[in-house]
Amino acid sequence: MSNSHTRPPSTSGESGRVIVVSGPPGAGKSTIARRVADALSPSVHLHADDFWSYIRQGWIAPYLPEAHRQNSTVIGVLANSAFGYAAGGYHVICDGVVGPWFLDVFRAASTTSVIELHYVVLRPDRATTLRRAVARTAADALTDPEPIQSLHEQFSSLDNLEPHVLDSSHIDAAATTEIVLRSLTEGRYRL
Repeated sequence: MSNSHTRPPSTSGESGRVIVVSGPPGAGKSTIARRVADALSPSVHLHADDFWSYIRQGWIAPYLPEAHRQNSTVIGVLANSAFGYAAGGYHVICDGVVGPWFLDVFRAASTTSVIELHYVVLRPDRATTLRRAVARTAADALTDPEPIQSLHEQFSSLDNLEPHVLDSSHIDAAATTEIVLRSLTEGRYRL
């Protein structure tokens, strides 16, 4: 990774930025978010799935319709955490299934805090997404084809957010990371 994306920790009270790396399960969000966080300094990587795992009693699978209230709460906590770190001068990379239906929470926090918000959607083709997702071995990974296909469909047509999509079907993690970093520098993913 190039060091051209790093900067020293802020001592002047300068704010960082929030970068949301989204897409369907199996798109490579966590891998790319981790690599982007490793390339930026100072940085924080917030893995959205962790925020759901903090619920000890009453957890509902996030892809079920009855999980809407839970999901809204978790996304609100994730956004508050992200912008809290960014206010301290960190580049914050959030990875998770943060569809356009949840972007208003991040946009509101960005407007209130006057901190940059970037939105990157990794969207490999359907077959690649399904192959990657069902092959995952982590105990808490979603590998059920039905919700994976449904979530891929929900990311298939993003209207005015299509410029934020990166088709990572045929590029490896290193190349995807470099494209994301270059695009962030160019402001391509800024909301």
